[in-house]
Amino acid sequence: MLSKKYSLGFFPTPLERLENLSKKYPDYNLFIKRDDNSGLASGGNKVRKLQYFIYDALEKGCDTIITAGAQQSNHCRQTAAACAKSGLECHLLLGGKEPQDYNGNLLLSHLLGANIHFTKNNRKGEDIESTKRELEAKGKKVYVVPYGGSNLLGASGFVDAVKELKEQLNEMNLEIDYIFFASSSGGTQAGLKLGVDLFGLDTKLMPISIDKVGSGGKSLDEVVLELLCDGKQSLGIVKDYTIEDAKLIRGYDNSGYGVVTNDERRAIRTLAKTEGILLDPVYSGRAFYGMLDHLENKKLRNNSNILFWHTGGLPANFYYSKELR
Repeated sequence: MLSKKYSLGFFPTPLERLENLSKKYPDYNLFIKRDDNSGLASGGNKVRKLQYFIYDALEKGCDTIITAGAQQSNHCRQTAAACAKSGLECHLLLGGKEPQDYNGNLLLSHLLGANIHFTKNNRKGEDIESTKRELEAKGKKVYVVPYGGSNLLGASGFVDAVKELKEQLNEMNLEIDYIFFASSSGGTQAGLKLGVDLFGLDTKLMPISIDKVGSGGKSLDEVVLELLCDGKQSLGIVKDYTIEDAKLIRGYDNSGYGVVTNDERRAIRTLAKTEGILLDPVYSGRAFYGMLDHLENKKLRNNSNILFWHTGGLPANFYYSKELR
């Protein structure tokens, strides 16, 4: 299952110690997993998922990909790039009205050749089926990549990522006690949890909720739990998952999806000024602030090794430039 992927990115992504930030928080040892360096149109974590979707689409003889998201969706930008690389036609269903000026991820999706459909209030794929029917009526063989790439196939990308991480940790003779990351559509979180259990990694996952709104009438916790229950069957994991295994860390998402606050601004500036690493204002910036809050309020065990999984998203900084100044 994990071997059936189409090569799209640069792997393994770097695993680095945050030397300067560790000095600032001397009670902890801080590390970062650089999925922002995964290649493919400025990188990001969705490349891992797309390797499985593109492989599946080509195996099924499809010529067209549809997916959906917000106008500054990292997932949609990376999907457009994956389609360009693999020779597939790309259709993106993006929430909101068409802006006068394209910038950030929207501009890159356009440059990468995606056919962009603006879907007003529907940013989570509500219009995918109707668009699919329209394209099929024109003779296209369509493959749907779900919102955020978050189904079991997409989660496989992060099961595979845990295998990669474990190999790196073994080479460094290092154990990680906590892994912080952004969780918004559930696939990354479910894949990491399945991977941790499959490969026997002794670590606690710290999924920071990015979006208060669930998907398809379900909470994100419920979405993640469904993926875990489906995934354990496919991977042969002998474990009974409960909602406790799928819970997110909430409270950092109170301002709503894509709303930049002083918390995100502070997180972005902290990592940029101490380590020369750039976060994004929607996902990694919010998740990194969640980690900083845990460090500063001593919510984690002293002398623990803490990993931040950087999911990418650099282009969105240009869209949010006024909020970040």
